[in-house]
Amino acid sequence: MTQVKEKTNKGLSRAYTITVPQADYQAALVKRLQEIGKKAKIQGFRPGKAPLELIRQRFGTEAESDVVDRLINESVDKALNDNKLRPAMQPKVDALVYGEDKDMSFDLEVEVLPEVKPMDFGKLAFERQVADVADKTVDEAIERIAKSMRKAEVITEKRAAKIGDTAVIDFDGTVDGVAHPGMKSESHSLELGSKSFIEGFEDQIVGMKVGEKKDIKVTFPAEYHAAHLSGKEAVFAVTLNEIRAHKPVEINDALGKEIGFPSLEKLRDRIKSDISNNYAQISRTVLKRELMDKLAEHHDFELPVSMVENEFNNIWAQLQQDKAQGRMDPDEAKKSEDDLKKEYRDIAVRRVRLGLLLAHVAEANKIEVTPNELRNAMMAEARRYPGQEKAVVEYYTKTRGAVEQLRAPILEEKVVDFIIGKAKVTDKTIDADKLLKLPEEMD
Repeated sequence: MTQVKEKTNKGLSRAYTITVPQADYQAALVKRLQEIGKKAKIQGFRPGKAPLELIRQRFGTEAESDVVDRLINESVDKALNDNKLRPAMQPKVDALVYGEDKDMSFDLEVEVLPEVKPMDFGKLAFERQVADVADKTVDEAIERIAKSMRKAEVITEKRAAKIGDTAVIDFDGTVDGVAHPGMKSESHSLELGSKSFIEGFEDQIVGMKVGEKKDIKVTFPAEYHAAHLSGKEAVFAVTLNEIRAHKPVEINDALGKEIGFPSLEKLRDRIKSDISNNYAQISRTVLKRELMDKLAEHHDFELPVSMVENEFNNIWAQLQQDKAQGRMDPDEAKKSEDDLKKEYRDIAVRRVRLGLLLAHVAEANKIEVTPNELRNAMMAEARRYPGQEKAVVEYYTKTRGAVEQLRAPILEEKVVDFIIGKAKVTDKTIDADKLLKLPEEMD
């Protein structure tokens, strides 16, 4: 009979020595060899009729591996179940010993999930920041739509280019007389005043006439994405080929119908609804952040070291990847590695603690993700990749652990809704511009 002897019981750490009697190991090995023998094709013998010793000679190593794996799994399950342990991470098996003349034994190390005692969520109080959608905001959105639908017409009169025109230009740029990729183009359409080129470039085209050539001097910004051009002065040889002006689009029912709405009023209703939903999402994001801060503040329980290390390693690996690809935040780039590690370890601790708390709340209150919710999430993800929907669905249905990537955030949002539902929440109407800035201010 398998024996489980406890070696360590400290905090969330448990360690055991597990022993499987040699007789049990041998019996399991013989059984496995017999199973293999029933299907093995050995010359001179019908399936299932070859001697056991011949099967052992041919398939002994394979059978031993199968038996050891099965006995380890069964023994680990027994140790966990008998001791009512809930592993935080995959248990670690070490110091494995087995053979024909000895008992099979190994050490088992496991960290267990901590006891989580949630606070009384009814004691939480929040002021949710909300904003109304102003008519002016809807008007501005419609004006942007109308502007985007304008059609540029060629100006035939002989006049100079001005702000608001679209200049069709050829340009060829150099830095210190050397050409660089991306600094040359032909028949490029540039809306003057859009500030889509380097500062000062568009201003120097204003006043040019069709057919005119001009050398335009500009300086690349110090924070330019191409480091070898940052802060450098460039000279662009520019030819103005054509001037185009946009014909205004009238804001009326025809505009609504062109976009797919029966009237301008229906278009306004849709835009207002979309903006309102955006405001609501921002309000929720801010409220969720405040909720998480409060939950972190009111809960302090021991955490499995392995979970914290795993989370920290994931965060640190992402940071190193961002650093290698030049995406590292400038403020973080100024910090020492020790300071960054301390900062991100604190983040790992917070994430693990909140994750365990939310998981406990979900389990205790039977909050689950329904198959329909998972299906909707999968289809929403598939729609993000037009033409590849089938491949996306296959990835989530066939890749181990992929569905959990969809389930986890849905479950988190449902638990957050549950807790908010228990808390005292009052709405405070604020200016929309202020609401839009809140997520950035909280980072």
